[in-house]
Amino acid sequence: MTKLRLAIVGAGPAGIYAADILLKAERKFDVSIDLFEQLPAPYGLVRYGVAPDHPRIKGIITALREVLDRGDIRIFGNVRFGEDITLEDLKHHYNAVIFATGAIRDTDLDIPGIDAVGSYGAADFVSWFDGHPDVPREWPLDAASVAVIGNGNVALDVSRMLAKHAEDLLPTEIPDNVHRGLAASKVTDVHVFGRRGPANVKFTPLELRELGELRDVDMVVYDEDFDYDDAARAAIASNKQVMVIDRVLQSWRKRDSVNNNGGTASRRLHLHFYAKPIEVKTDAEGRVCALVYERTRPDGEGGVVGTGELREVPIQALYRAVGYFGSPLPGVPFDKRHGVIPNREGQVLSKDSNQRVNGVYATGWIKRGPVGLIGHTKSDAMETVRHLINDQGTWWQPADPSEAAIPALLAERGVAWTDLDGWHRLDEHEMALGARQERARIKVVPRDEMVTISRGE
Repeated sequence: MTKLRLAIVGAGPAGIYAADILLKAERKFDVSIDLFEQLPAPYGLVRYGVAPDHPRIKGIITALREVLDRGDIRIFGNVRFGEDITLEDLKHHYNAVIFATGAIRDTDLDIPGIDAVGSYGAADFVSWFDGHPDVPREWPLDAASVAVIGNGNVALDVSRMLAKHAEDLLPTEIPDNVHRGLAASKVTDVHVFGRRGPANVKFTPLELRELGELRDVDMVVYDEDFDYDDAARAAIASNKQVMVIDRVLQSWRKRDSVNNNGGTASRRLHLHFYAKPIEVKTDAEGRVCALVYERTRPDGEGGVVGTGELREVPIQALYRAVGYFGSPLPGVPFDKRHGVIPNREGQVLSKDSNQRVNGVYATGWIKRGPVGLIGHTKSDAMETVRHLINDQGTWWQPADPSEAAIPALLAERGVAWTDLDGWHRLDEHEMALGARQERARIKVVPRDEMVTISRGE
């Protein structure tokens, strides 16, 4: 019986689901899978891309943990693809590779002043408050008035973390340095801008509703944004999710704080719809000092057009939350325009000829772009794995497929990799840190400390 030696690069949900689906699939060969992850801990964006006050979403980790804890998948953490191990190495030791590296950069926003001091990508801020080991420990939170550009859940996460009082995050797994930073924040007003109307937002109702439940934070919406056209009314009538979102927003219109800032809270969260960012203004030192936006209006078909009316909101910091973007991998085809690995149903294609690249596959956001939830990630992986199984005739023929080869190679190169037992050690250590303060967990942030604990050194 043939044996498939498979490498998967990326130990987030996409990579783990692909491994699980392959192991459970009908096939006529044995399978041996090695997961490679550049961070010392697994779970990708579930650990490092979800706000710490969202334990329900982090519940996904329980399902991922069950897959890894079966013991039929090896994991090599703290291994950087392209540095510690290369595509040529994988060809030498495996029959195929699936790239599941996700999308962790911010999509660019091309407006004047966007690169000013005090202008940030949401992804970097999310990485900071989630304790990602490769971002600075400090984050500047000296602005009183902050703009967040975007109308999706990442924009809500960023806005909520900026507006929420730091002590209300203590029951979560927030790292100590993040709690200290947020506790010293000067923020009083968070302004969220979206170029379309309330019936076109990409928020989920649950995320939106949570905003209105923040302690000592007033929600501010503006009556002019709720003059719906027929297309908006039809969307509300026909789509339950849009209906619930409208109901939440309408309830905020009735609060005392709305429109006149007459509430008593120490912080305010403003939602501006029909607001297309045009320019970030800067002061004499090159720092963000205002956002200029154009007022838009419905076009009657579910979209918007500009009205030519420009407005200006004074701010001292800005976060763009307009989407994530994939990063190129050494030796692997990459579509710079869309931020993905070019592929047909997960089979990677050469960038120039559009021909299949044998043995190379993709799944998750690096395959389809940063859209869709966990359910999409599973169906995505199933499609990729189906092709991998059927492509047996074009697999690589490795010179040394032995399982002992990879630990030997990494040891020879001086790579301090972490394994599943190491993750269990780190996991237990973080929970013990939390228990001392009656918290679920306190994340360890420095990479070297994560590796030392994981390796029991």
